[in-house]
Order: sequence, then structure tokens, then C-alpha cells
Amino acid sequence: MTLSHVATVQPEITQSRSLLRSILVHVEGSPEASGRVQVAADLARMFDATLLGMGVETIQTYSDPYGLLGGEWVVQLQSLVQDDLKRAEETFLAKTAGLRTEWASVETFPVAAMARQARSADLIVAGGAPLGGEGVYRAASPVELVMQTGRPVLVAPPKPGKFHGRAVVVAWKDTREARRALADSLPFLKAAEQVVVVECCAKDGIADARLNTSDVVQHLRRHGVDAFGKAVTAAPERVSTELQITAQEIGADLIVAGAYGHTRLGEWAFGGVTYDLLNALERFVLLSH
Repeated sequence: MTLSHVATVQPEITQSRSLLRSILVHVEGSPEASGRVQVAADLARMFDATLLGMGVETIQTYSDPYGLLGGEWVVQLQSLVQDDLKRAEETFLAKTAGLRTEWASVETFPVAAMARQARSADLIVAGGAPLGGEGVYRAASPVELVMQTGRPVLVAPPKPGKFHGRAVVVAWKDTREARRALADSLPFLKAAEQVVVVECCAKDGIADARLNTSDVVQHLRRHGVDAFGKAVTAAPERVSTELQITAQEIGADLIVAGAYGHTRLGEWAFGGVTYDLLNALERFVLLSH
């Protein structure tokens, strides 16, 4: 593993933004990583945070029942991985000039490496490739990151554009995961100009949903967040759609949500808000578990 560090003088920041001091981003040696690294760099500037970049990849193993893949083939695969890691470092350095940065390059499985490095980070920026895309040898699944790292994960769309964060939608459900996401997202919520807390429920639950969102709004206002509540009647399969509708109405480019890992296999099989938000990634999504 190789490490480098660049230090620069940063402008004075507000107390609300000092809550986020280090950001970790996975950088692949492919053009798709460029936009994600730019988002991570912009966030580092926004929060005056140190940006930790990781180039992580390993060779893909193949079943070889006939012994046709010899040592020369393995050497070629190893060379491709090293080339990818070099391109990843070049991408990272090109996007992070003037920032406090650290770079690590290691040949192993990306999620495992990111989980270890997460001990040094307050936030992880992950790529939002379509579910079922690149395999575990090159890609760091945002779902696995949020489940294994114990850190909030900001998932960027495949073509993220610039992150603004001026308006934010908080997906509320009275669960531990939603409370964790709310606490983890406070740096973003404090920096936003408008925050809407949305709870979707059945028709007979609308009174409770209004009470729940009112309590959350009051909590956020005590933190100086300009928040409002919204209770919506919707079937479970419509929740992510309702969140996107509210985001569209207020011009939000960020949705905050809890990730429900204890029923994750059921979510993959039958749908669920976590799956729906990631499978049709229209905006940035901040997930916590």
C-alpha cells in the first residue's frame, strides 16, 4: 500500500460544517469514476474535509478444470490491475488539487478494503452503477458498503453532475435505521436551504405520520435546520416514487434514507425503498444503517 498526503490552508468554516472532517471515496481506473471523484472533491471543499482516495481492485479468478490458464495469464491479469490502479491515482490527483488528501492503493476486494479504511472516515462516497453491474473484483457495491462499514454512504448517480444539496428530502420511518440516517445527515441538512421530512403510510396511519414528522421537524429546527414535514398516503411499492415526486417539487438533489439490512434479502426479492432508490438512481442518496 502506498500513501501520500497534501496539505493546504483552508478558509474558515461554520460550526455546522465542521461535523464532517474526512471523506472516503473509491476510485476505479475507468472513466466512470471521474464524476464521483469530482463530487467527493466538491464535498471536501464544501465541508473543509480531508479526502481519502482508495484505488482497490484484484484479479478475477476463473474456473480452469483443464489447466489451460497458466502463470503467464495470471501475470497479464496482474498487469491489467496495476494499470487500472495507476489510472485511478491519476484521476484522483487530477480532481483534488489544493485539497488535503490521502491516497491508498491496494490489490484486494474493494468492499473489504473500504470497510477497513472506513475507520478513518466520517462519510463514504460510492458509485451508483446499476445493480448487477461490475463485479466484486473492481466495484464497491454501495449496499455492501452501508452494511459493512458502519458509516453513512452517499451514493452518486452513474452520471452525477454537480452536487448542490440546497434542498433535501428525508425519508422518515419510525425505525432505528431512519434515526441513524437523520443523525448522520445533519451536516448536509444544516447546509441546506430547505429540508422536507416525508413519511408514507396507509390511510389509517396519517395522523400518526403527521405527529412523527412534526416531532422530527422540531428536532431538526433545534439544530438550526429549516425543516418541514409531509405525510403521504401511499402503498409500500409507491414510497420511492413519492419521495422522488417531493424531491422534484422542491428541486432537491439529495434523498436521505435508512437502509434496512435485517430484511435485505427480502427487499432484493420483493422490492423495497432501498432497492428502488438505488435501482433507478435519479438523485444522490445518503444511506445509513
